[in-house]
Amino acid sequence: MLANLRRLLQHRELIRTLVAREVKARYRGSVLGFFWSFANPLLLLLVYTFVFSVILPGFRGGELEPYALFLFCGLLPWTWFSSSLLESSNVLIANGNLLKKVMFPAEILPIVTVLSNMVHFLLGLPVLGAFLAWYALDGRLPGPLQAVELVWLPAVILVQLLLTLGCALLLSALTVHFRDIRDLLGNLLTLWFFATPIIYPMALVPAGGKPIMDLNPFAHLAISYQEILFYNGPFGHWKWLLALAAASLALAVIGYSVFDRLRDTFAEEV
Repeated sequence: MLANLRRLLQHRELIRTLVAREVKARYRGSVLGFFWSFANPLLLLLVYTFVFSVILPGFRGGELEPYALFLFCGLLPWTWFSSSLLESSNVLIANGNLLKKVMFPAEILPIVTVLSNMVHFLLGLPVLGAFLAWYALDGRLPGPLQAVELVWLPAVILVQLLLTLGCALLLSALTVHFRDIRDLLGNLLTLWFFATPIIYPMALVPAGGKPIMDLNPFAHLAISYQEILFYNGPFGHWKWLLALAAASLALAVIGYSVFDRLRDTFAEEV
């Protein structure tokens, strides 16, 4: 496994090229092209703002206003996570011709999927940041944005990257042998979404449900994003984030280990 990891580092230029190709291919043939990377999160945020300001106003507590921004703080990273897992579950099967090439490192495919979705997430952050700044200047956020809290943002993104890579490597390898995973995954992600404090705050979770919520890794990511970008006050979830970082690193190692163990069977199964 260590030899394959060292070989993977030698292919970093290939990974960069494939990520750039994936990002460009998503909007190839469209009129606006690469601009959709910014327009999609902007339009999504405007839709939520309209729905929760005009159609469903005032059903939340004041501490969640503006609700569309609270929702977007969790929804934007969730889109990166869920899209990466859904695409990774099928990436080896869809690229079976590449797997039959002896020198092609198969793990590049799920890694490229995760990184290309991360690029779209990062391109959506300026849109979220612009609206956060606008609402903060207008005095409509629960508190002013704190520069000290923003220092934690790269750490949260890195932890999510490790978690997503571990899940993607594991899913991509197992789906080659168990095709039912692709059909189950969409439903499991829907359940996972509603079991994560994205459309509701952690404070609304009943006391009996909090121990279960603590076992949800993405719950700690969602809360971290919300505390850093939306709420006022110090970043109090940092201990959970560090614990999740250790768990995500372990998952990434396990995911790559399983992938490495099964790699010799991929060409036959696809």
